[in-house]
Amino acid sequence: MSAPDSTHAPVRVGTRRSLLATTQSETVAAMIRERLGREVELVEVTTDGDRSQAAGTPLVESTTAGSTGVFVGALRDALLAGRVDVAVHSLKDLPTYPAEGISLVAVPGREDSRDVVVARDGLTLGELPVGSVVGTGSPRRVAQVHALGLGLELRGVRGNVDTRIGKVRSGEYDAVLLARAGLARLGRLDEVTEVLDPIQVLPAPGQGALAVECRTGDPLAAALADLDDPRARACVEAERAVLATLEGGCSAPIGAMAELVEGEDGDELWVRAVALSLDGGLAVRSSAAGPVSDPAGLGARLAAEMLDDGAGDLEAAPT
Repeated sequence: MSAPDSTHAPVRVGTRRSLLATTQSETVAAMIRERLGREVELVEVTTDGDRSQAAGTPLVESTTAGSTGVFVGALRDALLAGRVDVAVHSLKDLPTYPAEGISLVAVPGREDSRDVVVARDGLTLGELPVGSVVGTGSPRRVAQVHALGLGLELRGVRGNVDTRIGKVRSGEYDAVLLARAGLARLGRLDEVTEVLDPIQVLPAPGQGALAVECRTGDPLAAALADLDDPRARACVEAERAVLATLEGGCSAPIGAMAELVEGEDGDELWVRAVALSLDGGLAVRSSAAGPVSDPAGLGARLAAEMLDDGAGDLEAAPT
């Protein structure tokens, strides 16, 4: 199927079928309707990841969050085949290398990128008794929680937000760790018992941000650029540069967070990053500040310093 030629034809936005994915895609669809004055239709694309989850196969966040997400490929295939005009992803799932024929045309305004705890009895992570079972599919979270020395048992968990929180409600787990952004988009922040301080747990690079992709050269690309938030893009470009540089010599779990802070000459970008052994026993942490005009350069320099400090020698998660 070819892409529609008429500017009056609906813009077809590809989405996974999960509630969170369709909610995220509808957020972008609403922006297209409001800012571009175009009609939009959501097109569900079933991915290998959806089929794996339906079959009960565990899915986990990769050791380095920039590895190609299991949900990205099918959406990109649909985009290149002309079945959809726009693909919406959680930006943390995107690989850091470019995809031929596809452009990242917009990073809309970002949700809070931090991780959260949903625990029984309204408890925080530090209030959970030693030996409590905490669920997460992320080696990054596992390593950083182990590093806190709380004596918690970290177990893998799969499924959507309902399934994961349901394991706490049923008593199977004492708590689960999730991205705050997903719960915010679903209107479920009232279930959060703690927002984790980045000093304790740094989020995945790009977490909380959405990525809007379309075919390179498509006339729609220029219009979609109007959805871009320059401040959000600067932050995620810095974080993804950290990840891209570390990926060249480090396979350990990685967290990164960039923020805009007020400097003497206007806004500056402040980036924090960590690479850890899977058990959290060893870590290389660093931070740097620099001009907003060169976020990728700042992130790359920070990561290079971390490699010099031994980040490449940390153990990776088992595959």
